[in-house]
Amino acid sequence: MSVQPSVSAQSAVSTQSGRPGRRPRRLTARMKLTLTYALFVFVAGSLSLVVVYLALRFVPDYPLGDLNPQAAAVATRPDILQALVKASGVVLLLLALIGLGAGWLIAGRVLRPLQDITRAARRAADGSLDHRVGLTGPRDEFTELSDTFDDMLARLQRSFDAQQRFAANASHELRTPLAVSRTMLDVAVADPDGQDYGRLVSRLRETNQRGIDITDALLQLSALDHTPPAREPLDLAGLARSAVETVREEAGTRGVALSADPRPALVDGNDVLLRQLVLNLLHNAVRHNLPTGGSLSLATGPDPLDPGRTLLTVTNTGPPLPVAVDRLTEPFLRGSGRVAEKDPTRRGHGLGLTIVASIVRAHHGDLALTPNPGGGLTVRVSLPAAE
Repeated sequence: MSVQPSVSAQSAVSTQSGRPGRRPRRLTARMKLTLTYALFVFVAGSLSLVVVYLALRFVPDYPLGDLNPQAAAVATRPDILQALVKASGVVLLLLALIGLGAGWLIAGRVLRPLQDITRAARRAADGSLDHRVGLTGPRDEFTELSDTFDDMLARLQRSFDAQQRFAANASHELRTPLAVSRTMLDVAVADPDGQDYGRLVSRLRETNQRGIDITDALLQLSALDHTPPAREPLDLAGLARSAVETVREEAGTRGVALSADPRPALVDGNDVLLRQLVLNLLHNAVRHNLPTGGSLSLATGPDPLDPGRTLLTVTNTGPPLPVAVDRLTEPFLRGSGRVAEKDPTRRGHGLGLTIVASIVRAHHGDLALTPNPGGGLTVRVSLPAAE
């Protein structure tokens, strides 16, 4: 015995397929506009003829003829009304035909931009995001819809491209520690007697820790994008002083002169996330500084351009940036490009500024990256001030 699927099951199948169920075919928008226009013309003509008909009923009911009494009568009021009714029928039929034809042409011309937008939407639904509607002409509802749709396509394309780069780079970054570990193990298996197992274990541990760090950073990015952090009033200056003391030793080892001006800056934020934000910026500024004679400065305080916000500024010297600053927040994009630093003490996983950007978004702030004329970078983080 065969069992027919229920209506709810069929609906579930159509929903899982990603496309809505096929809707019943009814009158198109063009046909509706055509019928509306034709009906309007027909009603307007009918009202005009009714007014004329009513007016003629007040015509005196006597034969209309020549003043010569011997001339035959031309017509009486009933004759005129009867002729008017016949002519009215013909006129109304002509008005209906004209309304249908003109309405069809006018509706097609009016709805033509909507058809262009529909074709673009179908291409976008099929995965093509590199096309644009690009309607021209004066500003109206259709051009506004076209501009909005084009802007949405551009945003989707940038987001899709960034996701593709993220997936490719994440796969590469996660594969690298595994490939290095496998190579070291293969060498050890091929020549077990010629190995320094203490050094091998140390290198394996370091490589394994690098993979763990990358995974933890990716998990943190995912959590920041989906879970709003708990926030409370706190002073950003205190976090800045603590972070400066944490990186002072590393900065001194690298010969980077570190200066700080942490003025009171009350914000409504998460203590752990904002502390990591400051640490990421300072570590990035120290490790991508000049080899010798570099400098790094940090300042906090009210935003001079907006009294309702606070400002954190980190400025460092360094070589000129080889990539556009608006791409530095992309995952796995390092200051030297996609290639990791040869110096392991300067090497990062390429997610520092990406995490900073996510923390800023989670706090409804603004992040501005500006390359310095002589090299290096200035980072400004503007956050809403606490009440």
